[in-house]
Amino acid sequence: MTQTPSLKTQQMQVKGMDCASCAAKIETALEKLVGVVEVSVSVATERLTISYNPQQVTEADIKNRVVSLGYTITTPTSQTHDHNHKHDYKHNHDHDHHHDHDHGHSHGDGKFNLKAEIFGVVLVIALLAGGMIFQKALHETPYSIGEYAVFIPAYLLSGWTVLKAAGRNILKGQVFDENFLMTIATVGAIAIHQLPEAVAVMLFYRIGELFQEYSVNRSRRSIKSLLEVRPDSANLKVNGSIKAVSPEAVRVGDMILVKPGEKIPLDGEILEGMSQVDTSALTGESVPRIVKIGETVLAGMINQTGVLTLRVTKLFGESSIAKILDLVENATNKKAQTEKFITRFARYYTPVVVIVSLLVALLPPLFIAGATHEQWVYRALILLVISCPCGLVISIPLGYFGGIGGAAKQGILVKGSIFLDALTNVKTVVFDKTGTLTQGVFKVTQIVTKNGFSESQLLTLAAKVESHSTHPIAVSIREAYHQSIDDTDVTDYEEIAGHGIRAKVNSQIVLAGNDRLLHREHIDHDTCNVEGTVVHLAVDQRYAGYILIADQIKDDATQAIHDLKRVGVERTVMLTGDNKMVAQSVAHQLGVDSYLAELLPEGKVQAIEQLLSRTDKGKVVFVGDGINDAPVIARADIGMAMGALGSDAAIETADVVIMTDAPSKVAQAIQVAKKTRKVVVQNIVLAMGIKGLFIILGIFGVATLWEAVFADVGVALLAILNATRVLK
Repeated sequence: MTQTPSLKTQQMQVKGMDCASCAAKIETALEKLVGVVEVSVSVATERLTISYNPQQVTEADIKNRVVSLGYTITTPTSQTHDHNHKHDYKHNHDHDHHHDHDHGHSHGDGKFNLKAEIFGVVLVIALLAGGMIFQKALHETPYSIGEYAVFIPAYLLSGWTVLKAAGRNILKGQVFDENFLMTIATVGAIAIHQLPEAVAVMLFYRIGELFQEYSVNRSRRSIKSLLEVRPDSANLKVNGSIKAVSPEAVRVGDMILVKPGEKIPLDGEILEGMSQVDTSALTGESVPRIVKIGETVLAGMINQTGVLTLRVTKLFGESSIAKILDLVENATNKKAQTEKFITRFARYYTPVVVIVSLLVALLPPLFIAGATHEQWVYRALILLVISCPCGLVISIPLGYFGGIGGAAKQGILVKGSIFLDALTNVKTVVFDKTGTLTQGVFKVTQIVTKNGFSESQLLTLAAKVESHSTHPIAVSIREAYHQSIDDTDVTDYEEIAGHGIRAKVNSQIVLAGNDRLLHREHIDHDTCNVEGTVVHLAVDQRYAGYILIADQIKDDATQAIHDLKRVGVERTVMLTGDNKMVAQSVAHQLGVDSYLAELLPEGKVQAIEQLLSRTDKGKVVFVGDGINDAPVIARADIGMAMGALGSDAAIETADVVIMTDAPSKVAQAIQVAKKTRKVVVQNIVLAMGIKGLFIILGIFGVATLWEAVFADVGVALLAILNATRVLK
């Protein structure tokens, strides 16, 4: 969706949805409003995200439309893409009073009284059993008053909320929903004197809804537990005393104290103390990190050993953890095609089945000899019970929700089920080299001397010549030298662009640079091509040798390339701005299929575009370390940012954010996506298959109403249980 400036995107909390067809209902109703561009409702997070043109439709219109459907709606206090909004609602979330809404069960608030529900169910079962015994005893008088006296109360007890909701919805013009279907089916059953069946349909439907509510609440809770990393309070230092305050109340520059065992509430720099911190909530990594004075720690990490005093560097709403929570909660807004298809399917499926069942009730008695009205009405009622699309509509978003939650637990943030779907079709993975496959830290790995110079002489000269440079190579040489450098030894310092440095060190003229520098200055040397980053040295026109500097490959990089092949990726490509020799060496060690070297940032974008035009069937993923790779991340089919702890640019631009520096997480993300997709497909096949089978059995009179309702509720439960597997 391209956002024109006049569009407003807003989020609201919707209370009272107890199954996914509620979400579909709200989406359908809001899409009909003039000026609404895009609507997305997630049952799991109870969140409505809507983009609309404020000149054509107001916030009040939107709220009124939702309320008219029988739900309650609240707006978080800060709005329109403000990162703080979710905290406001989270605080309100728990003290929200219990609204009785017009929609089926009054337990949609996620606070339903389980004991009361179970008591109601047990009572209905007792009445049903008693009634059936009673009916057997009095089977010679089919229309006994006693029978009605037992079954009708049982029916009203089990089905009152459904009947009430159906009545209200019909008055609002909401005809084809599950409440209506159940009402027609059961009232029809009573009319043809199938009283036990009528009670059973309502009873099983109610039990099914109970289970559904329970499992949706469970998946909500598992996402909430993932978000338990949200810190509750901060110890603020005020005039020498400590005061516990909410993290939102702390300002940048304030001092806070974090004791061992506490969550770090805000991003900050350590002023005093040293400790080990557990970063698993943010990164999925189990190994604790040691932090000392001057280092930055992030909200959501757990302080383990020492007391830390921090200077706060970011407001709570801008901290990494707040952004992560926001991502995970909003991930359900970018819906996959499968989800959109199912919502549309349910919209047409129910009315079609109602019409078919009407035809089944009316036509056969007219055309088939000996066919009774009662017999065919009964078969039509079976169709109505089967036609409730609830199980299908809920299990699919629940599957994606589980997938996103499961990935987040491993430190992989997927920004929407649409990207989870795209990951199942990845054929090409492109890596940036420095900082992604390698550590991005240069170290002196070898010193090769020539013409009688010693290693220490060579290193001393190189360190002195490079004493003014900020280039990573210069820094690595100074680190290898380990001693303080006396600047007064170095005079006549001059940088030769693209070649190196010339300087006078204690009256000797020293050249330090690449092979081109030696040729330019006509220095006689026997080594031209060296694998790796190299600094050649010459003293008074005589070749002294070279220093080899290498970037270290990450521990799991080779494994990462291997794993990608295992999960079905056909091509791995490495892009780098480094020279061809270095690129070739790294590519060879890792076993990537191809590489492109000496690229400028815009060269990387062009390389991605070529790959995108070449691969017609599969998706192209680009994995970068986020800081300078934002344009390429944005351009790929799926952009992944790695080691994004604290890198705002990466979190904003990427579709998938990997919180650690581990390239092996890329294959893990693809694996989670494939597992999720498998579960979603299983659910669609299961639900469609069983429903189709029972429609046929119902028409031919093999299935009874009992079996039909078992099939309907059973499908919903199986699909939901299957969907919760992805969270593991």
